[in-house]
Amino acid sequence: MVPRRALAGAMLVLLLACALPVAAPVPALGASGNAGATQAYVQADLRLVNSAAGKIHLGESIISGVLAQVRRECPHSAAKSPQDPQSTDLSNEVIGTMVISAIRPVLGPIHQFLGSVSHLHWGSSAASRGVRSYVGQLKAMAGLSVPKLCADVRGWAASGYKTLTADTVSFDRVFVPSWVAVGAIPGALSAFESGATRGLARQAGRRESQLADFEAREVERWGDIMNVLELNP
Repeated sequence: MVPRRALAGAMLVLLLACALPVAAPVPALGASGNAGATQAYVQADLRLVNSAAGKIHLGESIISGVLAQVRRECPHSAAKSPQDPQSTDLSNEVIGTMVISAIRPVLGPIHQFLGSVSHLHWGSSAASRGVRSYVGQLKAMAGLSVPKLCADVRGWAASGYKTLTADTVSFDRVFVPSWVAVGAIPGALSAFESGATRGLARQAGRRESQLADFEAREVERWGDIMNVLELNP
């Protein structure tokens, strides 16, 4: 069985790995431009998280389906495998399989959000970096296909647990640094929120909390999948 401390630790490592924004500054705008761009961003974020929160039950069902597929197609496929960097990479692929599967129903709203905010600009380099980093990560994550998890675990086993499949390596290379929540308002934007925008941001924050709670609940499902595979994180 995968220890619960290990579950939390593995999820925390990935969460921390997602928090490295890098972006170029944009030309300066006046205060009114900053406020207008912030309002447009917050409105777009609220639309996205309203759509995503409305599909939480569907997301739970989809992730349960991932577990059912593993039980059906590849139980015990990593039996007696070592706990090493390669097992951690496959653990990341398990998380990625869950995440990419669960966001399929909200790809439309994600792309609408990306289209709405990608052209926005701020005079603040911190605001620009925060938004551009988040937009880039969300776009990369939304562009991933669901991995063939069972095939990748069996491929690792067939190598004597020596070599990951090329698909595992290429998936993790994109997923691990790109994994972000569906819906986020970078903290630097708070300086440009009007009273009305702050109200919208609070609404979005409540929805984002619902989505975060959903993700936290699914840590247990991740442990179930790992146990069925007999894979150590």
